[in-house]
Amino acid sequence: MPAWWALLTATALLAGCDMLGIDTPAKQAERREADGKAIGAGCRHTQRSLEDCYAANPKASKAAIFAGWREMDEYMRENDIPALPPASPPSKAADAAPDEEVVTPAPKASADPNTKPAATAAPTTPPTGSIVPRIAPPAANGASR
Repeated sequence: MPAWWALLTATALLAGCDMLGIDTPAKQAERREADGKAIGAGCRHTQRSLEDCYAANPKASKAAIFAGWREMDEYMRENDIPALPPASPPSKAADAAPDEEVVTPAPKASADPNTKPAATAAPTTPPTGSIVPRIAPPAANGASR
């Protein structure tokens, strides 16, 4: 009876390993495959080439990236989904710190008094590169919202 009880206890304890979050090699392989497919799908949706995708993600499986890219391509063609426009190259304004103000130089005055000054565009705040909105500091008088 004690051997039967020990076998039953060991079986119950080993069955709970999945609940502990212990990764098996099979789970790790599935996760890497899913990550590679997600990377490939994202690259296809944003009009990136496979070569750029491979170069940006050297640790991901190329086969998984290609499979995700191909699946997203078929899905986008079936549902007439347009690809996102490629990202523009970063500007100096985007590289500025969020609290740093970007100052654009004023146009130089012409020596000729008959020329009109060029129209200047309204200053805009540069993107911060974060998806978190900027929150105003609390009121100085200590009042709560």
